[in-house]
Amino acid sequence: MRASHADRERTVDVLKAGFAEGRLQQPEYEQRITRAYKAQTHAELQMLVADLPQGPVPQAQFVPQRPMVPATFMPMQMPVPVTTNSSATGALVCGIMTPVTWGLTAIPAVILGHKARAEIRRSGERGDGQALTGLILGWLAIGGWALFLLVFILSAAVNL
Repeated sequence: MRASHADRERTVDVLKAGFAEGRLQQPEYEQRITRAYKAQTHAELQMLVADLPQGPVPQAQFVPQRPMVPATFMPMQMPVPVTTNSSATGALVCGIMTPVTWGLTAIPAVILGHKARAEIRRSGERGDGQALTGLILGWLAIGGWALFLLVFILSAAVNL
């Protein structure tokens, strides 16, 4: 396959790194650079860098040793408590209060419900059921008021 200019530049970068690391002497480095810029195929480029590392050389990683203590004597790992989203609780309370407040808390229930569901998806908190219940109750109250107003307007229009 034919080599592109970008392929030649990548090969030259590998050669530069090899020279900087002391893997190539100056005359050999210059000769390989000249051949890299004249190369027509990937095979020619690969032959120029086949004996050089083409990326970071893997190093031995430090692996911490586990203490030779039985698990019985190790400290207990306490699970992280998952909290309930406060906006979800607020949405539920506002939704439940809609009949008592004649629907005044319906709009806050809907707003808090949408806000809570977005936060729950992002953070993994609990309370999705509360948020959904607040949303449903809020939308039912809004729909009930819209239906009441529609009937009131239509009956007023009929009486004219």
